[in-house]
Amino acid sequence: MLDIKIVREDPEKVKRALKDRNLEFDLSHILDIDDGRRALIKKVEDLRAEKNRLAKEVPIAQKEGKDIGELVAESKEVGEHLKHLDGLLKEHEEELAEKIAEIPNIPADGVPVGESEEDNVEIRTWGKQPDFEFEPKGHWDIGTDLGILDFERGAKVTGARFTVTVGAGARLERALMNYMLDMHTGEHGYKEVFPPILVNEDSLFATGQLPKLREDMYAVTDDLFLIPTAEVPVTNLHRNEIIPAGDMPIKYVAYSPCFRREAGSYGRETRGLIRQHQFNKVEMVRFVEPDNSPTAHEELTAQAEAVLQGLGLAYRVVELCTADLSFAAAKCYDLEVWMPGMGGYVEISSCSNFSDFQARRSNVRFKGGDGKTRYPHTLNGSGLAIGRTVAAVLENYQRQDGSVSIPPALVEYMGNSTIIAAQG
Repeated sequence: MLDIKIVREDPEKVKRALKDRNLEFDLSHILDIDDGRRALIKKVEDLRAEKNRLAKEVPIAQKEGKDIGELVAESKEVGEHLKHLDGLLKEHEEELAEKIAEIPNIPADGVPVGESEEDNVEIRTWGKQPDFEFEPKGHWDIGTDLGILDFERGAKVTGARFTVTVGAGARLERALMNYMLDMHTGEHGYKEVFPPILVNEDSLFATGQLPKLREDMYAVTDDLFLIPTAEVPVTNLHRNEIIPAGDMPIKYVAYSPCFRREAGSYGRETRGLIRQHQFNKVEMVRFVEPDNSPTAHEELTAQAEAVLQGLGLAYRVVELCTADLSFAAAKCYDLEVWMPGMGGYVEISSCSNFSDFQARRSNVRFKGGDGKTRYPHTLNGSGLAIGRTVAAVLENYQRQDGSVSIPPALVEYMGNSTIIAAQG
């Protein structure tokens, strides 16, 4: 959520930022509400002072034997007026909060301005794309031929875009989960948590999914939703809390299943494991002091890259342009892994800096060394999306005989197997 002070003090900057996102908002209406709210605050404060003055004068007049009827009547009138203005103030504050909540985050300085994902900027590449002596297959064919991905039974049990992983496929998924968690906890200093996969509306509002993305999520009851990412429950661990001085930065990592109704892209990305309604993911979440968030963002991105590097998977880092940023993000890097069977790069991680946007929506604060209470900056990044990593391993490590080599980093997690062969 934006700080109303930013809108009030520099509305033109906010308008430019929203225009860069290809969005337009009527900020004048928001400013009118804010002006009315501030005027009411002044009137309420003046009336409270008047009520307090009268409350002191009544007993003094009574003690002096004076007629207090007029003072009591005046005090009652002030109280009734104060009650009325308090109600109006509450209405203004609720309307202002509702309108402010509809405005996305302002892109950070230096974020490339663009009109669509076509304007995203490649920052760097890593690794060598494999050179096959045969025509590489897509992971959906590899997995089906090996008997480790069962798309038909997944569709039968649930519906389209649900998959059953079988045998070595299920073990590969589990191996990747453990490999990622071990790296982030052992090498990168994150504390592992296993959060609920159901969250309430307040949690989804806090991270920016609600109200904008309601139709993309699975509602289970009137107030509970299946999580679209572990970012939601983990970021909300400190909602409505003040983090004590000295406890920052906070670094969490979590594995969770994720659920999304999103239609996604058509064509090649609807095949296989790329656009699933249910998938597994390892997520990194950080709470940091504002001055440290740019450095923390680069570190978090590098830690997601470390997983790909450890697996020997070629990838590129892309900075999202203003129009492609998520609702809550101020800056975002996407990691895109090379998929030879698909003939291109596919997103496998998004690493975002949300500035204080989520902290304001969730009312999480921290106490600094100077004793002052502020909003922290929140960051998160996939470390990584497990299903897509399974797909990348199958495509990049496929062999001409249809088997798949296991990346050396995963051999111990796969029971010291080095090959995935056809399942018996």
